[in-house]
Amino acid sequence: MTPQAALLDRLFRAAVRAADPLETLPRFLPERPRGRVVVVGVGKAAAKMALAVERAWPDAEGLVIAPHGAGLPLARIGLRFGAHPVPDAAGAAAAAEMLGLLRGLTGDDLVLALISGGGSSLATLPAPGLSLDDLVAVNRALLASGAGIHAMNCIRKHLSAFSGGRLAAAAHPARVVTLAISDVPGDDPEVIASGPTVADPTSFAEARALVARFGMALPEAVTRHLADARDESVKPGDPCLARAEFRLIATPMMALDAMAAEARAAGVTPLILGDALEGEARQVGTALAGIALSAARHGHPLPAPCVLLSGGETTVTLEPGSQGNGGRGTECLLGLALALNGARGIHALCADTDGIDGKSDAAGAWCGPETLAAIRAAGHDPAALLGQHRSYDAFAAAGTLIKTGPTLTNVNDVRALLVTGD
Repeated sequence: MTPQAALLDRLFRAAVRAADPLETLPRFLPERPRGRVVVVGVGKAAAKMALAVERAWPDAEGLVIAPHGAGLPLARIGLRFGAHPVPDAAGAAAAAEMLGLLRGLTGDDLVLALISGGGSSLATLPAPGLSLDDLVAVNRALLASGAGIHAMNCIRKHLSAFSGGRLAAAAHPARVVTLAISDVPGDDPEVIASGPTVADPTSFAEARALVARFGMALPEAVTRHLADARDESVKPGDPCLARAEFRLIATPMMALDAMAAEARAAGVTPLILGDALEGEARQVGTALAGIALSAARHGHPLPAPCVLLSGGETTVTLEPGSQGNGGRGTECLLGLALALNGARGIHALCADTDGIDGKSDAAGAWCGPETLAAIRAAGHDPAALLGQHRSYDAFAAAGTLIKTGPTLTNVNDVRALLVTGD
C-alpha cells in the first residue's frame, strides 16, 4: 500500500469510528422509566447498538434483528438475523416476533428502538395479502431500477406490516424513544430503515406513481395491493405517535467531519463537498474526477495538498440480465479512475462504512495513477468491466480492494480524493 493509500485508509477508518455506537450511543439514552424497558432494533448496527445499551443498562431486555454474520454476544437482549439486501423468511419471522413483544405495554413503559440502515430488508414483514416471495421480487426490482432510497422506501412502506410508523404504533401507549444511525442523504427519519417508528407522509398513490416512473414489473398481488390502497401507513398527527421521540446518534456528516480532522492531522487541507451526493454511481465518479483534476491543475476549489470528501448514496442501474459483482462504491471509483486516466498526483477511495459494498466481501477500494495499468496488465479492459458492472473484478485485479468485514455500523458511503500535486 502506497503512503497515499495508507492515508486514505486512515480517513476511512476514522469515518467508521465516528459512527461506532459503543462510543456514541450512551450519551443519547433517555431517563429510565417507572415501568419496563423493552429494547427493539433493526439494522446493520443493531447488534452493536444493543451491546451499547446492555453496557449502560445491564437489565435491559428485548429483541434486535441484524444481518446474518453481523452478530455480537448479548447477555439479555435477544438477537435474530435476517438477510440484506434481499429479505428472507428469518427476518420476516423476527419482525413478527418483535411486534409481539410490544403487546400489552402501558404508559409507564419505555420502548427503546435502535434503528440503522438496512432495516428495510432485515425486517421485511409483508402486509396482509402479500407473501415474502412477493416482497423479495419487489426488492430485486427496486435494486435493479436505479431508484433512489427515498423512492425505494416509499414503495416498501406501502407493502409492509412493520415500517412506516407501524412498529411505534404497536407499542402504544408506551413511550417510544428511537436512537438512530443515519445512512441516508439528509438524515430523514422517515427514510432510515423505512421509518418504523415515525410517521409517513407518503401515500399509496405516490408509491404507484414511482412504480410506473421506474418501469418496474411487480407481482400481480403487489400491483393489486397498491391499487386497493388499504392499510395505509401511520400519518403525521396520529395519536399513537404522540409519545414517540427520535434522536440521531451518528450521521454521514459526523463521519465526514472525522475524516476531515484526520486529514488536518496529516497536514492535508480537507474540503467537504457534501454528505448527500446522489446519482448514477459511475457518473458521480466522473464528476468527482473533474473536481480533482481542477484542484490538481488550477488549485480550485483547493490547492494541493488537499483531500475532497463526500458522502451520500449513489445508485447502480442494472440492465436486464446483467449480474455484476461490484457495488456502488467500486462502480463509482472505476468511473472516476477511467475519467482520471492515470493523472498524476491524484489518489481516491470509495467505500461503504458498513464494510460491505453491494453484495461483495469488500467495503470498497482505492485507486491511484497506476491502477488502470494494473487492471490492464492483469488481462482486463477496465471500461468493459465497468460496462458489465464488474467493478469488483477490476480492483481485485489491481489489488486495491478494501476488506474490513462487517463494521456493525452504517452511515452510508464515503469518498475521498487526495490531490498531492506530485
